[in-house]
Amino acid sequence: MSLFRKLIDRTLAFLTIASFSGVIIIVTVQIISRFAPFSFIWTEELTRYLFLYSICFGAPLALMRNEFINVDMLLNKMPNNFRRFYEVLIYLTIILLSMVMVIEGYNFTLLGNNQTSATMPFQLSVVHASLLIMSVFLVFYAVLKIIDLVKNKQDYSQHYGGEDF
Repeated sequence: MSLFRKLIDRTLAFLTIASFSGVIIIVTVQIISRFAPFSFIWTEELTRYLFLYSICFGAPLALMRNEFINVDMLLNKMPNNFRRFYEVLIYLTIILLSMVMVIEGYNFTLLGNNQTSATMPFQLSVVHASLLIMSVFLVFYAVLKIIDLVKNKQDYSQHYGGEDF
């Protein structure tokens, strides 16, 4: 695994953990504030934004580690060469759909340039960018998966899972 790829993997993993930890912390603050004489109106909005970013950073890693839902019964019965062809076709479809999401995510991000968050001090383009970021990384990892499949690096004899960090 290249150093660049390992850096991206670890960065996405860290950002996924950080954003989801933020969700847990903010929800805890939100619950505690219900019993306090004061309330934080920004907690609900920030929770949604952090949840979006946890999905944004986690979905590409799930793709790379083969942690999306699939029907193993059918995949395990396929001959290895046909399975390899089938999975390349799946990843090409993911690339195609993700490229559409890149284009639309860019347009969506631009829509947020003139809008500000209701309770937070930033533009909504920061929130909208999560779709663009996720799409770019989905394309990146789908291309890597196709390269591995074409080079016959995918071993189907063992557990069908991703690499360890």
